[in-house]
Amino acid sequence: MLLIPAIDLKEGHCVRLKQGAMEDATVFSEEPAAMARHWIKQGARRLHLVDLDGAFAGKPKNAAAIKSILAEVGDEIPIQLGGGIRDLDTIERCLDDGLGYVIIGTAAVKNPGFLHDACSAFPGHIIVGLDARDGKVAVDGWSKLTRHDVVDLAKKFEDYGVEAVIYTDIGRDGMLSGVNIEATVKLAQALTIPVIASGGIATLKDIQALCAVASEGIMGAITGRAIYEGTLDFKKAQAEADKLSAR
Repeated sequence: MLLIPAIDLKEGHCVRLKQGAMEDATVFSEEPAAMARHWIKQGARRLHLVDLDGAFAGKPKNAAAIKSILAEVGDEIPIQLGGGIRDLDTIERCLDDGLGYVIIGTAAVKNPGFLHDACSAFPGHIIVGLDARDGKVAVDGWSKLTRHDVVDLAKKFEDYGVEAVIYTDIGRDGMLSGVNIEATVKLAQALTIPVIASGGIATLKDIQALCAVASEGIMGAITGRAIYEGTLDFKKAQAEADKLSAR
């Protein structure tokens, strides 16, 4: 079980939101590259970047911060980026800059043909992000709920060739209220590609609960507010996950 620190970027700063609300942002660092280095020192084996401004604008907006992180990290560990990725040229630039994976969310739901083309053009580098509330997929920075069932859509995207699915329970994201284990397992069981859990991780108990069901196809978990506010010690949590995974 891979624990993946989230670095959410807004106006060049590292922030966290509650339930995706841009007006409810807490700034945790004004030096994203230093934050990336911090998590690597704590044992991170992958980083999760989100261009929050890009997600709302529909095109990348935090390029300078992202490049500073890539310059700091180099090819030490893979980095995945989501937020505002809407065309193949953007994906190509991201990968050329050194990102390991790009995450397509809203664009995948609104324009499945684009996701299909991306998987064909950049095999092994495309992750789809599905954000849901009560089993239904949300788009546009979580501001609009669709009628798409998250499991049905994920199975469709799996056929396209996506590398993994990041599943976020919107109602829990940034709230430190615990992971929606049941919904995450249901999705993982329906797929053959890995699922990365996101949203709600608060304490070591959440990591232990995820490790208990990791064999269903859950490869990792993204954690943000908990590791920034200190309710979860990242280094200890990753060590615990490694110990439980070795059993």
